[in-house]
Amino acid sequence: MQLIDGKALAASIRKEVASDVRTSGLNPRLNVMLVGNDPASHLYVSLKKKAGEEAGIRVDVHGFEATVDELELLSTIDAWNADPDVDAILIQLPLPYGFDETRIVSRMDPEKDADGFHPKTVEALMTGEPTIVSPVHEGVLRLIAQTDLKMSGAQAIILANSRVFADPLARLLSTAGASADVMSPDDLDRERLKEADIVVTAIGRAGFVHARMVKDDAVIIDVGTSKNDEGKTVGDADFESFRDTDCRITPVPGGVGPMTIALLLRNVVKLAAKREARI
Repeated sequence: MQLIDGKALAASIRKEVASDVRTSGLNPRLNVMLVGNDPASHLYVSLKKKAGEEAGIRVDVHGFEATVDELELLSTIDAWNADPDVDAILIQLPLPYGFDETRIVSRMDPEKDADGFHPKTVEALMTGEPTIVSPVHEGVLRLIAQTDLKMSGAQAIILANSRVFADPLARLLSTAGASADVMSPDDLDRERLKEADIVVTAIGRAGFVHARMVKDDAVIIDVGTSKNDEGKTVGDADFESFRDTDCRITPVPGGVGPMTIALLLRNVVKLAAKREARI
């Protein structure tokens, strides 16, 4: 087993972002909408805020109770859209039960969409003209690129519960030269999975992907996070089962997560630079 180190690559990207902020004269500002009291969401937002401030990006976190009226969230986004000092917006997902995520995310000005989830941002990606790529999707590609795998002609399987996550990633992998297919845990084709050169898993089931299910030298990008029986944060891959294989694999934590934060910051700087150029 060979680890794909997301922490080291992310640290390099964050260093580049900080340098870009210093030399550009920009004062990037990211507004974050955090709804409810989900511990994981609060942790992720705190990590994003800390990393942003270390890079010279102002990160303003606006917290709302889970009982907030959806109209208040929409009016808040409207205000951020109109505020010339706000370069980028992030809606921390998932939102608590009962909120219309699509409606809320769609309310953002796509020119301020730091996370790449606005329908117009996704549409641009799917038509081959992306302006901003979701940090988690780009992170997956950058981590694959850290290995010696040749993307051209590679077979990729994306294990996911959500087509919203999987379809844009499949598009990016295809653009890079791979053949990409999407499966859910409930319609798993084990024979095709066993043949895949790349397996990206994002299902949130601890230890679901065992080494015996994949090729001995596959690249495993583990996007999933959940808690095991001991309360430890783990990924979808049964990590210990891969130790005696030739697989390249991202650890959880320390793989996709740090990359997602670093590339989010890079998106914020990109959006700030575009807005500055238009002023």
